[in-house]
Amino acid sequence: MTERTDNWIEASDVIPMFPTLVWKILVRPAWRDAMAAQMLPALAALRAKAPPLEPGRGWQSEQALHERAEFRDLADCVGDAMRSVLRFLRIGDVALEITACWATVLAKGAAHRMHSHPNNFLSAVYYLRTHAGADSINFHDPRNQTGIIRPPVVELTAENTDQVVVTVNDGTLLMFPSYLEHSVDATTSEEERISISFNAMFSAFTATLSKPLW
Repeated sequence: MTERTDNWIEASDVIPMFPTLVWKILVRPAWRDAMAAQMLPALAALRAKAPPLEPGRGWQSEQALHERAEFRDLADCVGDAMRSVLRFLRIGDVALEITACWATVLAKGAAHRMHSHPNNFLSAVYYLRTHAGADSINFHDPRNQTGIIRPPVVELTAENTDQVVVTVNDGTLLMFPSYLEHSVDATTSEEERISISFNAMFSAFTATLSKPLW
């Protein structure tokens, strides 16, 4: 037999399996600005009695902002996007409803620890105000077992990293599975970072989808 080289390979392929998807949507500037004109004053009113944020601190609103008139346009956009995701995933005709919507404001130096959103199917975050140094979010590999063995790598790629950093701007909407853990690094901007988060779940889950499959 001749010396073995790459000639022994007839064909090869890489088969992607079980992807975890994040959808990134950019809102048209006219819609972005119109919604901001409604939501920013509403958030200022909600924070009127709260002290100014100190460095390293954050503020979160109540979790029913989608029920307020000032946030209805954004909630409608999120609902449209979530229905598009269900169609992309080939999920049948089942209703999905927003279960929570809240604002998060981070001052300089504030961070958001790694977390997920249990008891929901889809989550989303809309970026109302971002700035250089406060314009990214981290998504973490949901396959926890991959961290058991960590060989050295010579270059980080999409195939070997356990964290993906997504850059965002004003008017960016991200949508992702609620199980996907995410975090925000400490912001370095002097300006506040403002985002609006959403959770959604199947409306009739207990009545229809929770029945045993076997």
